[in-house]
Amino acid sequence: MINIGLLGAGHLGKIHLRLLKEIETVSLVGFYDPSEAVASKVADEYGVKAFGSIAALLAEVDALDIVTPTLSHFDCAMQAIAAGKHIFVEKPITHTVAEAETLVQKIEAAGLKAQVGHVERFNPAFLSVADIDLNPLFIEGHRLAVYNPRGTDVSVVLDLMIHDLDIVLSMVDSPLESISASGVAVVSDTPDIANARIEFENGCVANLTASRISLKNMRRLRLFRKEAYVAIDFLKKQSEVVKLTEQPAGGPLDFPIETDEGTKYLGYELPEVKEVNAIKMELEEFAASILHDAPIRVSIQDGYRALKAAHEILAKIEEARRRMIED
Repeated sequence: MINIGLLGAGHLGKIHLRLLKEIETVSLVGFYDPSEAVASKVADEYGVKAFGSIAALLAEVDALDIVTPTLSHFDCAMQAIAAGKHIFVEKPITHTVAEAETLVQKIEAAGLKAQVGHVERFNPAFLSVADIDLNPLFIEGHRLAVYNPRGTDVSVVLDLMIHDLDIVLSMVDSPLESISASGVAVVSDTPDIANARIEFENGCVANLTASRISLKNMRRLRLFRKEAYVAIDFLKKQSEVVKLTEQPAGGPLDFPIETDEGTKYLGYELPEVKEVNAIKMELEEFAASILHDAPIRVSIQDGYRALKAAHEILAKIEEARRRMIED
């Protein structure tokens, strides 16, 4: 059993509170929120102890679940590390790349467990293709959202695109070679729509678009490689696979195609998607990593790489904006 405390009782924090109470391997000791009014209300609603300070909470737990605004992630995590506590920290890992790099160094030096809340890694649609050798050569992603004032304090790159950045970086086993990007601030002070082209040293290219001013919600990723196509719909929780096979697979297509290597068959399948609560699953794996010294699916190094790529995209967007002003 792991004694866990939570920081931040906002919208997502309350979801974490409820789910932590359901996990058998976790004992939810309590939480801290700087707003006394919020803390009192949440304590009554969820039947969980509200602590008066982060230090008081840290003294009672083995691990800390950090679900505070991004600007405070670094300071909260550093306090936990100094107290020798394992951490789960929501995405993006920190506000700046330098903070994330420091956090990685501190965690590694302390020998503590640290997981980052890139929850799409636990999406049932993505999990349904986990056993497929994806090895993509081209990736196209669209993450569109209807406008919501909550979250517009940061760029759409850090708010939405970073989900797909983490997914892409987890699939492509190759260093980044180059990034080009453009974006526009439409209703806020930071980019509300952005597009990035990411090229890897192995030749793979990812073209990602994120928007928070769309008329509809969409979270789709399409992967292409030789003789195969995989589509993942994170919103509808569906996936589909089209690929060439040596023999008929008994699917709805199965028609022959002549290739340089002889006759092959175009097959279509819908992988089984098992319904899971993605947030609960990531918290369960965090607890298991501590209890059983198990590998972490979304490590602090993963969180750092996604944030670094996101900031490179933001830098490219700013460069493009300056060129437009100069011209």
